Amino acid sequence: MVRKIRNILLLLIVLCFIASEALAIPAFARKYTMSCKVCHAPFPRLKPYGDEFAGNGFVIKDKETPRYYADTGDGLLSLLREIPIAIRFDGFLRFNNAGSKKLDFSSPFVIKLLSGGEIARNISYYFYFFFTERGEVAGLEDAFIMLNNLFKTDLDVYIGQFQVSDPLFKREVRLTYEDYQIYRVRVGNARANLTYDRGIMLTYGFPGGPDLTFEVVNGLGLLPADGVGSFDTDKYKNFMLRLSQDLGKSLRTGAFGYLGKEKQGPAVDSMWMLGGDLTFSLPVLELNLQYVERRDDNPFFVPNPTRIATRGGFAELIYLPKGDDSRWYLTGLFNWVDSDQPDIRYTSAGLHYGYLIRRNMRATVEGTYVFRSDRPKHFRLGLGLITAY
Repeated sequence: MVRKIRNILLLLIVLCFIASEALAIPAFARKYTMSCKVCHAPFPRLKPYGDEFAGNGFVIKDKETPRYYADTGDGLLSLLREIPIAIRFDGFLRFNNAGSKKLDFSSPFVIKLLSGGEIARNISYYFYFFFTERGEVAGLEDAFIMLNNLFKTDLDVYIGQFQVSDPLFKREVRLTYEDYQIYRVRVGNARANLTYDRGIMLTYGFPGGPDLTFEVVNGLGLLPADGVGSFDTDKYKNFMLRLSQDLGKSLRTGAFGYLGKEKQGPAVDSMWMLGGDLTFSLPVLELNLQYVERRDDNPFFVPNPTRIATRGGFAELIYLPKGDDSRWYLTGLFNWVDSDQPDIRYTSAGLHYGYLIRRNMRATVEGTYVFRSDRPKHFRLGLGLITAY
């Protein structure tokens, strides 16, 4: 088995070298004629400059983009000369000894179309569409309009679909196949968690800190509209407030609170979450820690409610031997979820190795051992090819 996996990995790497010269660079790099390395190391992981770029509406401060808008002679018309488009392709070869215990060609696992940029001064957009995710058309996930630097202050407003956890750690730019499990937890029949939702998000950075984020969301995820065209099925809205602060150049800490209600039939679930996070970053090493405590008073929406307590978090360690110039990297990820509801308990530990074949193409090997879940203990091993162009 080990020999077969090694041979397949070598074949993937050879194929990547053959194909990589035909790839273009992603939309934002094309727009500014710069390397993906400016914002990512390795992609899709964001560097601080990449976070700043995204927070500025996908615009580099004080840098004009030549011929970005079409000259129509109408000063009130902002018409993009070209629509910025990028594509991401993820494919895996996986082995899971809790499943069929056979090799599985999971490719394409993800194909998504991304687009974003400034459509007028201080007004930007971003979205991506899943042509396929796990073999199904998933549709839109991130999709929002961003109003940047409102009232000539550091106030930004996002309206649309986004991940509630984006101000904490961004799931979509993680390096591992294994997810941040505590963000995905849904308790009982309640639909609120820390992944995708529809609403509005406001961010404000005070001079010298702290940074403040406030979200108002439906609390139902990305459910389709009902028969009368409404996405929200009850009268309630959920709220999240987060504060974060840099402590020197290497340490960042934050805390958040989430409060919400959901009604199904005559019953109502009142829930809250509290959490803290920390990032310790050096040029060659980054440590990310997250902890979340959650309470639901009636998540099964029954006449005689049972209160469910849930807690968990993750620890992620990223090693880049040459910092931003690293061609290879290592990532370790530990997940932990505990709950009064047995089927959502989860504990895992994994190690991920990645090699940059090109700035926008990487080959990966990842192994994860699941100590506790709704299935017996098991081990997952996967080889991956991830590219964006």
